[in-house]
Amino acid sequence: MRTNVKNLSFVLLLITIACQSPPPNKKTSSSTPESSSTKQEVQDTSDALPEGIDKNSEAEKKPFLLNDKNAIPFFFNYEKENPEDKVRITTRFGTIDIRLYKNTPYHRANFIYLTKKNYFNGTTFHRVVPGFIIQGGNSDRFETSKKRGEIGKYLLPPDTRKGYKHHRGVLSMPSSEIENPHKLASPYEFFIVQQTPGAYHLDGSYTIFGEVIAGMEVVDEINKQVIDNREAPLTNIHMEVSIRYDPNSTPIHLSGCRGRQFYTRR
Repeated sequence: MRTNVKNLSFVLLLITIACQSPPPNKKTSSSTPESSSTKQEVQDTSDALPEGIDKNSEAEKKPFLLNDKNAIPFFFNYEKENPEDKVRITTRFGTIDIRLYKNTPYHRANFIYLTKKNYFNGTTFHRVVPGFIIQGGNSDRFETSKKRGEIGKYLLPPDTRKGYKHHRGVLSMPSSEIENPHKLASPYEFFIVQQTPGAYHLDGSYTIFGEVIAGMEVVDEINKQVIDNREAPLTNIHMEVSIRYDPNSTPIHLSGCRGRQFYTRR
């Protein structure tokens, strides 16, 4: 009798286990298509953007680049919001302090913009003409061409009717090397007149937009360096350019300018 009860219990146990097993047509292996589709669903969820944001428009966003069409409108606004007018050029021979003219607004704004972008840092005084000028803002380094590519390709119109002369110590902007009958300026380069009393044959052809206020002895020293037949110094003369804030000015905040500091003389 006991044996029959044991056998009956064993049969009931087998039936119970069989009822709890998964249906034979469902696969549980991690290599199944079901598992793969689960991973795909997770990926789709992670790509979701917050409501109200167009995924396609976000993907199409590109960095801002200056060009011949947008440069002047851009600098028209930029010069109002960035009133700095003093910069310092640092070289191994010493420093050159420059005041930029506010009545050449686009050229001043361009120089301030490039300075704040750290464009000039690592460039060189790549052309030296003894007894005439020193020219800077370029180099043969890959980093320089990369920076130009990230800022944009554009030229600036000449601004030569402000009454300035190419006296010794003025800062001026060379024309582009491309076919350029209108003397459009190459925005990445500049030159400083070293000649005494000046290089007046340049008047009317190039835009003067600043002057050296300290460090002409450094300009003279750079102008003495040995050059090759391309007027390039045999030893690179690297520079760093930084904004110089007027110590005799007080920062003020104008409404609607989001905390930007503007400077006025005391």
